[in-house]
Amino acid sequence: MVSVRTMTEADVAAVSVIRVTGWKSAYAGLLPRSYLDRMTVEEDTEWRRKHFAEMTEGTAGGVTDLVAVDDRAEVVGWACLGPYRGAGAADAAAGELYALYVRPSLTGAGIGRVLLDAVHAHARARGFEQVLLWVLDGNSGARRFYERAGYAADGGSQADDYDGVSVAEVRYRRALADRAALMTSVRAHR
Repeated sequence: MVSVRTMTEADVAAVSVIRVTGWKSAYAGLLPRSYLDRMTVEEDTEWRRKHFAEMTEGTAGGVTDLVAVDDRAEVVGWACLGPYRGAGAADAAAGELYALYVRPSLTGAGIGRVLLDAVHAHARARGFEQVLLWVLDGNSGARRFYERAGYAADGGSQADDYDGVSVAEVRYRRALADRAALMTSVRAHR
């Protein structure tokens, strides 16, 4: 059984392991190997500890970090949500899913979906009417995951540079119905 809770400082090292191993697993063949090979858990942990301290001091701009934990209380997934950082969010209050990673050996076990459901609940509680996210264009597994969860590519695109290689990203968007409207819709379709 997996549950989701707010990340604590004690989770930083576990989150860094999940993030770095997640990048190396999910982005192999999509990002230059030289870039992935330079990523270390130690550097990520150091950066994340600093970032966590900024969040604690209230200077991180409304970012929410969530962790999925298994029945042994081990961190098996991590997600990060905050205000949308780009243009093109329309008039609605928009949140952005900055990151969602699951321990690579547990991919496909439903942990990502549990985390994403928790992200949506937190987004609704913060008043966001929609959630946007960016996915590497070639990451077909992630794209299918988000599409099954009700996200759709909205035509937004950007590219980031990794060791001199331009890598395209596609923006996805999902409207968030409030819980009462969602339950009314479910009952109407039974």
